Amino acid sequence: MNAMLETSELPAVFDGVKLAAVAAVLYVIVRCLNLKSPTAPPDLYFQDSGLSRFLLKSCPLLTKDRVLYPKSRATLLTSRNRMASDIMPFCVLLSVDRHRYIPPLIWGKSGHIQTALYGKMGRVRSPHPYGHRKFITMSDGATSTFDLFEPLAEHCIGGDITMAICPGIANHSEKQYIRTFVDYAQKNGYRCAVLNHLGALPNIELTSPRMFTYGCTWEFGAMVNYIKKTYPLTQLVVVGFSLGGNIVCKYLGETQANQEKVLCCVSVCQGYSALRVQETFMQWDQCRRFYNFLMADNMKKIILSHRQALFGDHVRKPQSLEDSDLSRLYTATSLMQIDDNVMRKFHGYNSLKEYYEEESCMRYLHRIYVPLMLVNAADDPLVHESLLTIPKSLSEKRENVMFVLPLHGGHLGFFEGSVLFPEPLTWMDKLVVEYANAICQWERNKSQCSDTELVEADLE
Repeated sequence: MNAMLETSELPAVFDGVKLAAVAAVLYVIVRCLNLKSPTAPPDLYFQDSGLSRFLLKSCPLLTKDRVLYPKSRATLLTSRNRMASDIMPFCVLLSVDRHRYIPPLIWGKSGHIQTALYGKMGRVRSPHPYGHRKFITMSDGATSTFDLFEPLAEHCIGGDITMAICPGIANHSEKQYIRTFVDYAQKNGYRCAVLNHLGALPNIELTSPRMFTYGCTWEFGAMVNYIKKTYPLTQLVVVGFSLGGNIVCKYLGETQANQEKVLCCVSVCQGYSALRVQETFMQWDQCRRFYNFLMADNMKKIILSHRQALFGDHVRKPQSLEDSDLSRLYTATSLMQIDDNVMRKFHGYNSLKEYYEEESCMRYLHRIYVPLMLVNAADDPLVHESLLTIPKSLSEKRENVMFVLPLHGGHLGFFEGSVLFPEPLTWMDKLVVEYANAICQWERNKSQCSDTELVEADLE
């Protein structure tokens, strides 16, 4: 009788264990996929000015029920708010609830999955825009290349506008996220020039012992100068993704002349300080050390694919570069090790600290006077939250700066979709074009007002 009672109780105990196991798995899934996180329009940091009011009115992708001002003062945009009455029509992605960034329901709130999908496949159903490859011989013998794509429609203000685009680390015009963005920009009336980082294209050999670095602006500057010379009437919108964001901001801040004919600049998912970025890359928090290893492995493959141009016997190498440095390159497991053993020596820096400080845009951001939009995702696993104090602080001091911080998006992900499958076009693509359109409208309105004032002065 006791044996019968014991066997009848076993299935109930077993079902309880199974139920607990299922509950534990569901809890882990919910935590890992961040399913409880709400969808909301991005937090905005900016100074109250005529430009910021116009951008909020023109960029519905930016505005929302709460706008966060520089000194952490939340302001409700209600119908009784003077600013709210100015706010809607052109920039739909920064506005009202129906325009909030909505990532795919199942996985889109995980910054890791967003980042992994961007890194693995770039985009889904990516188009193939047709462009022409241009070659520029640099003063040191390096051959810089960029791809030029003509607009496919008339621009919203009817002008000649060129987007000068700088991709992320080791990227080029053939990457899917770049192709998707270029196609969308072309259809909105923009000519696009996309820099191919030196050494990144697998079918283009290096012609000097030098590769792209974190902040070398020579090739980007050569591309911009070519555009200005070839299209003297064009105006520029400068766009940088990740490492490219550092390069374009540094380029604009290096000299005032670099900002001539530039309407605005957009930087997406950059880290602002190379030194602080690399320090956080050595931490396991948010798996950054693992991402560091993957990026270092990719960087090693690119360097070693050009070993003859960089390390060959015929190459005139810097005196500080030794044969043992190449051996250490094979065993490197982080970007910091690669930079210290190889990259800084190619560019004549005496120390890794000097290399990172000189190559970062942080020292140049305050010298940028054109409208500047800085975009980061709060769940970007590559950019530590402490680095976001840099754009926040800048937006408190400069009227031309707007910092946009959505909750989700990962690193250059920003996929949109309903449940599982993402859309080909991302929130990031639409935001950059919408912001550029708004700035073009702002500049046209300013010039029209100036012309009207001149006419009135003549009449008087």
